[in-house]
Amino acid sequence: MNQDVKTKKLTTVAMICAISYLMVVIGRIPIVMFLSYEPKDVMITIGGFIFGPWTAMIISVIVCLIEMISISSTGIIGCIMNILSSCCFACLAAWHYKKNHTLKGAATGLLFGIIASTIAMLLWNYLLTPIYLGYPRDAVTAMLIPIFLPFNLFKGGLNMAFTLLLYKPIVTALRKAGLVPPSTHSSRQNTIGIALTAFMILLTCVLLYLAMTGKIL
Repeated sequence: MNQDVKTKKLTTVAMICAISYLMVVIGRIPIVMFLSYEPKDVMITIGGFIFGPWTAMIISVIVCLIEMISISSTGIIGCIMNILSSCCFACLAAWHYKKNHTLKGAATGLLFGIIASTIAMLLWNYLLTPIYLGYPRDAVTAMLIPIFLPFNLFKGGLNMAFTLLLYKPIVTALRKAGLVPPSTHSSRQNTIGIALTAFMILLTCVLLYLAMTGKIL
């Protein structure tokens, strides 16, 4: 990799880190109890789609560390859980997309990411939430299925929908700016299909949110 390409990659990765952190600062939405949604994983995943899963992991670590030392109140344990959640979603999705560089590959990778991050967060919430929040383990166990499971599915669904909607416009803008090289793959995509798929996922997430917050039964 020549120096110019390295410089462009570092610039783009730094930009993605900055936008991801900004999404944490201004985009955090409380959902239920102490759980909130923040869309940083969307940009982390887009970075992974562009540069690969290792870059997604690096962006995840950088953003979560900056979040920990600047605005987070959950300390190192919260930072570790944030990194695990982001990496399970973004790195797995980027890894699959790298091997299957198609819309189907992206969608399948994102679905794998939702499943992996949901399972991982159920496990790590069971292990660590009693420590950093002081909740009894029995109380945390009782929240795994009715609260943590739907929240993580909701979070993953939103991340998937926004990634599908935003990836093409963002990568196109980066290519026009000369920060990302032209694609070597076919650029034909079913734009209507992407939009409809993302819309259905968003609709499902809205219904799940209403159910979690008790607005519908």
